[in-house]
Amino acid sequence: MSVAQQDLGLAEPGLSSDRTPAGLDSLAALRRRRLAVLALNLLACAGTAWLAAEVLGAGGWSAVDLGIFLCFLVGLPWSVLGFWNAVIGFWLLHLVRDGLSRVAPFTAAGEWEEPLRLRCAILMFLRNEDPARAFRRLRVIEASLEATGEGRAFDFFVLSDTSDPAIAALEEAEVARWRAESHAPERIVYRRRARNTGFKAGNLRDFCARWGRAYELMLPLDADSLMSGRTIVRLARMMQAHPRLGILQSLVVGMPSSSLFARIFQFGMRAGMRTYTMGQAWWVGDCGPFWGHNAMVRIRPFVEHCDLPMLPGKPPLGGHVMSHDQVEAALMRRAGYEVRVLPVEEGSWEENPPTLLEFSRRDVRWCQGNLQYLKLLGMPGLLPTSRFQLVWAVLMFIGVPAWTLLIALVALEPFDSDPAGSFPVGLGIALYLLFLLMYLAPKLAGFLDVLLTAGAARRYGGRLRFALGALVELVFSFLLGAATTFRITLFMIGLLFGRSATWSGQARDAHALSWATAAAGLWPQLLFGLVVCGLLLWHAPAVLLWGAPLLLGFLVAIPFAVLTADPRIGERAARLGLCAIPEDIDPPPEIRALAAGDPGR
Repeated sequence: MSVAQQDLGLAEPGLSSDRTPAGLDSLAALRRRRLAVLALNLLACAGTAWLAAEVLGAGGWSAVDLGIFLCFLVGLPWSVLGFWNAVIGFWLLHLVRDGLSRVAPFTAAGEWEEPLRLRCAILMFLRNEDPARAFRRLRVIEASLEATGEGRAFDFFVLSDTSDPAIAALEEAEVARWRAESHAPERIVYRRRARNTGFKAGNLRDFCARWGRAYELMLPLDADSLMSGRTIVRLARMMQAHPRLGILQSLVVGMPSSSLFARIFQFGMRAGMRTYTMGQAWWVGDCGPFWGHNAMVRIRPFVEHCDLPMLPGKPPLGGHVMSHDQVEAALMRRAGYEVRVLPVEEGSWEENPPTLLEFSRRDVRWCQGNLQYLKLLGMPGLLPTSRFQLVWAVLMFIGVPAWTLLIALVALEPFDSDPAGSFPVGLGIALYLLFLLMYLAPKLAGFLDVLLTAGAARRYGGRLRFALGALVELVFSFLLGAATTFRITLFMIGLLFGRSATWSGQARDAHALSWATAAAGLWPQLLFGLVVCGLLLWHAPAVLLWGAPLLLGFLVAIPFAVLTADPRIGERAARLGLCAIPEDIDPPPEIRALAAGDPGR
């Protein structure tokens, strides 16, 4: 085998050098797709940057102008790639015959009716979570798997890193009750570590060292995960049919919620994820994403090739890798196994944070974990697309403080610029509208996808209800964006002084936020908004009016958090079907069983 083949990840003898390891795509075709996406993004970035330079430099360049321009350049790529992913995804779904086969040619194997020969371990990771709700999900999954007739191929492992003795005692009681009521108690294993060394990745490594050799596949789940037995079996059959598939990630969508915050957030995610993920999967191909849960993973290459390094230096960016998933995906592909995503909304769910504060806590954990990738970008042997995935995960958060600083500088721009007459108003409006289009493109493409797909709007409760939900979600996204970006900006400043996030139990059920709690967590957003809006109102009220969609979220962050967390408002929205998702309108058996507290229903 040539060095070139090894560099492509074709490490298994006999594989064709012109196709990906599982033989699913032509390498030449993937290369053409990636070059096309690169060209589209470079042209869009260059054109938008030129337009920004024309606007900012119209009256001569000042320090503020230059600062705005540099911040714009840092934050722009994320929106541009999101735009093209959405456009490509929409094209595949509506303008190409059987676009799914181009993106996921392995799906047909999921329908083959041959018995499963591979054994799979289903893993749930816990750390100070509510044991009753976590075990209820596992029992629903067990019953759903048994209904497929393939339940014998799956064992269950509850891998606890719980540090609270009282919660640990409840976990043990739930395990005992589950075993007592299960027809196959020998397939249920509970293990608790005294220390959570290596966080979730260390917990997973411990499983692999103890039990991994007995299984070919593993299915990691978070404490809020739920999957249907049919989907799990389909994923396993795809892995069985394609031995060089290393990771197969399902498309995870939100579950019905009585929290208004979660309902609106996951409505937008649900509508937009299909087009975005289809577009992304078209060009990333065999170097796809791994989100750490609700995905099939082949154990042997994972153990042999996906061991995470200890990062040099001290926390927050040194030590154990926190966001392990995308690193493991890059290492799996380097080892000669494909990493794929199945961009189909079917039988794979999670719960979203019920409040703005919980959402922000999750964001800062992801932020710290992704920024650790800065120390991993030079890992030898990674394929260019895999390395780009790590770069992109870093840019996702580096762009956040850039936008925050840009907003602050825009408030200073009227004091720094020449008198009226030099500013190109028309070009400025065009630039602003172009940015909004790119920013909103994944959502708009998703909404249009639902409206144009036969029967899709009916699954959301009808076109009128869907359109109302889309309007509510667009307003929500602007308010949420302001509050969360400023929170991440503050956290990243804290990272410079050694501040670190922690992995602990999450509040997953709907609950109220007091005004005092919201104010304690969100007063910096309010202060920032008052200063920026005050400066604009004083010297450039027209800019304040145009910028209202991006600025209002700072001013109303506190009432926004309180009202969207209020269980009474959330329950009323649920009764009215506001921002309903398909599982609200026609719940699948697993969702119904979970809601009824009857795993076997």
